[in-house]
Amino acid sequence: MANRHDSAPDLRILGDEITLQPSGFVGGESGKEEALMKHMARFRSEPLQFLREVSLYVSGTGWRAYDDVIGQPIFYSGFSEHIKTQVVSATLLQTKISQLADARVAVEEREGLLNKHEKDFQTKRAQRRAVIIQSLQEVAENLTDNMICKFESKTFIRGAYYTVTQLLLRAYHQGIHVSSEEVLRLRSVAEEAAKKKQSIIFLPCHRSHVDYVSLQLLCYRLGLALPVIVAGDNLNFPMVGSFLQHAGAMFIRRSFGDDQLYTTLVQAYIDVLLQGGYNLACFIEGGRSRTGKLLPPKFGILSFVLDSLLSGRVEDAIICPVSTQYDKVVETEGYVTELLGVPKKKENLADFLSGGSSVLSLRLGRVDVRFHEPWSLREFVTCQMTRLSKAPSAININWKDTQNAVVRQKVLRTLGYKVLADINDVSVVMPTALIGTVLLTLRGRGVGRAELIRRIEWLTDRVRAKGGRVAHFGTAPLADVIERGLDVLGKDLIGVVNGLAEPTYYAVDRFQLSFYRNMTIHLFISEAMVAAALYTRVKRGGGPSIQDIPYQDLHDQVLFLSSLFRGEFIYSSEGLAANLERTLAGLEADNVIFIEKDEEGNITKVGLSDAERAAGRENYDFYCFLIWPFIESSWLAAVSLMGLTPPLSQEDDIWIQVSKAHNSAQLLGKTLYHQGDLSYFEAVNKETLKNSYQRFEEEGIIQVVRSKGPRIPPRMRLAPDWRCSRDSVTGNLVASGRLWDFTEKIASSRREGKNRRDGATVSTRVVKLTDELGQKLFEEAMNQEEGKKGGAPARLSSEEAKSLSKFVKEQERRRRLENRAHL
Repeated sequence: MANRHDSAPDLRILGDEITLQPSGFVGGESGKEEALMKHMARFRSEPLQFLREVSLYVSGTGWRAYDDVIGQPIFYSGFSEHIKTQVVSATLLQTKISQLADARVAVEEREGLLNKHEKDFQTKRAQRRAVIIQSLQEVAENLTDNMICKFESKTFIRGAYYTVTQLLLRAYHQGIHVSSEEVLRLRSVAEEAAKKKQSIIFLPCHRSHVDYVSLQLLCYRLGLALPVIVAGDNLNFPMVGSFLQHAGAMFIRRSFGDDQLYTTLVQAYIDVLLQGGYNLACFIEGGRSRTGKLLPPKFGILSFVLDSLLSGRVEDAIICPVSTQYDKVVETEGYVTELLGVPKKKENLADFLSGGSSVLSLRLGRVDVRFHEPWSLREFVTCQMTRLSKAPSAININWKDTQNAVVRQKVLRTLGYKVLADINDVSVVMPTALIGTVLLTLRGRGVGRAELIRRIEWLTDRVRAKGGRVAHFGTAPLADVIERGLDVLGKDLIGVVNGLAEPTYYAVDRFQLSFYRNMTIHLFISEAMVAAALYTRVKRGGGPSIQDIPYQDLHDQVLFLSSLFRGEFIYSSEGLAANLERTLAGLEADNVIFIEKDEEGNITKVGLSDAERAAGRENYDFYCFLIWPFIESSWLAAVSLMGLTPPLSQEDDIWIQVSKAHNSAQLLGKTLYHQGDLSYFEAVNKETLKNSYQRFEEEGIIQVVRSKGPRIPPRMRLAPDWRCSRDSVTGNLVASGRLWDFTEKIASSRREGKNRRDGATVSTRVVKLTDELGQKLFEEAMNQEEGKKGGAPARLSSEEAKSLSKFVKEQERRRRLENRAHL
């Protein structure tokens, strides 16, 4: 598994000293690889060593003292009050408080609460305004106190570091590994940033609660100023919330709504942190990924950071994308239940403690953390603004102008996807991900030990050929590394049949194992889409020539699929034409496909190579197996929309709760899976279905209304021009029209299987089933409105209807301006 070009050596720790060994990139391979963080002594087995370690932390000896850190001063008495004072006195916040007070006074004047005709009107008005300002100021102070992190005590952070490390290393018994070269580079950047009083903004991926724990532990151990970590206020529950806040967490609401004071307060806090050069960390995906792959970026905190820069309130900040990979993610079992529709439980102390105690007995392998080369946010924005607006001084413009706001949004979007691409670039593929990927991309019930090793060797080579990195395991034989990975995954995920000619392994829980397969899919998404597009012909069967595909047909299907999954995967920035050409050339070089060209060198036809057919299509099938579950999920989402066609008797539009439509689609999928119409149970996972619905909304296939009132959930309907027709006599859905054609285009790349060789089963039985579920949604919506028992109204108010009409026009305009491929 070791390769000096893609295997980053770790740090060697001897006593209190760290020895950096950057040999993996700039020299020959060196000695033994060691984890940055190793097991500490335990009281029962080594009482004297345990007491010695505790005394070192208490006394703050060596690096444990956390005195000589790179960055701005933190962990001193009065830190929180200092930050709080800066936030509540910020000009931005005070201006907003004045505006809100003026607006409230104006309302009271209109409502007659303040009489303009009284002699002392101006005095009373000023007094009332002062009272409102004072009230808003108190609210702002309370919100600030609950929000900000509180780096107050070095004694606390020393104890927290020791305690958390003890717990973490009992779960991840092989420690946390980092690249020595990346750490050297990060420390150098941090020293320069500290001189300029600039913040480093760490932007990690998010698969586990361990992500922010490992980042803080690394920064502490490496002598870097701990970042303030943006966390959802769902973690701010008794005892645990206070601990996290003093260890670096800042708590924000999941949704700000129209709360202008709170929004401005968050912006003011971000300004204070960046102006003071304090490090910051936020998860680019927002919440934890339940599927194993990167989620689309969330732009909330990034938007605040960008505004700090564009407004001129902050000169610059350093962006550092971070990848955190695990042998095994402790929460995956819980993720499966959530993806199958079980509501997420609210965090509480009892679950936190019980979860922690169970983790102590686990042996989950190791954690690998990789830091991308940091880069200047100002330089990135200047480059993007110059490219988009053709103006040298692009940052210093009027952002209230509508056209400039569109440019700003493009910069923000580009920023988010660049960070995701950088995370993918430095991510390492763990042995468990290799094992999960191989087991879920082979035909048959199981795989023998020799074949498993052979396919993992092939996959390892393909990962490296694609520029990816495989976790470094020194000189350990591949067979030993695989055995270790199987042991970490455990018998609940992978079973083994002994007593045969050779041990044979099989996937026990394919749904949960897909989490690990999805950790590799970003490397091969282009090849997977080409394979799925070619499959539209391969599935026909017959002779090889019948299965070849004209280049234009291949191009069109790849374009369709890439647009369909635009919110699901991170693509190369080269553009479709260049990316497709490079992908085809790579597949041809690997002898998976052949390419036929005309006299001018233009590709005319593509097909499977003779060598690939002779090998049983094993490599071609690998790429298909990667993307088929996602194609099935998107197809399922599209099929479920057919049932949202209003019945013939319905005269006006009925709006369905989005969450109920999701649940109905998931119920449809579970039914189709057990009846044989879906090959992959993971196609019913809620996350992928939500992504499909989101994509359909972007394209105007469905329309969603989000009420300003927090008690009214989002509602949706199928757009009028996408609705299926109904038989005028029976009222049954007719399998034809725009939505049907769209669904069939997705289906053309689906895996062939039971009940699907004849499309008639879909056009009759499946469509009938989705129609029955859709009718139930309409009935529930109508009954709920008649009962008036809360929830979402089935019809729009006049104000909502006007807002919808305006939004639809804006969406159409945006799609034209974006000038991107659409479904």
